[in-house]
Amino acid sequence: MYWTLELASSLDDAPWPATKDELIDYCSRSGCPDVVIENLQELEDDGEIYESIEDIWPDVPSSDSDYFFNADEY
Repeated sequence: MYWTLELASSLDDAPWPATKDELIDYCSRSGCPDVVIENLQELEDDGEIYESIEDIWPDVPSSDSDYFFNADEY
């Protein structure tokens, strides 16, 4: 399973909070890339409710500072 910002953005309008099956259904209906559905299918199916993409991809960049190299720091 791998995530990119582009793949994660496919879930921006997902019906949070949601179960794994609800997210897969949303992606199927909304035309998300196949790899997003494959990533969701790889999640353990223990009935967990996911509140946001952070529950699925804990390392998702959370601010603009995560995206850009800051030359002033070096």
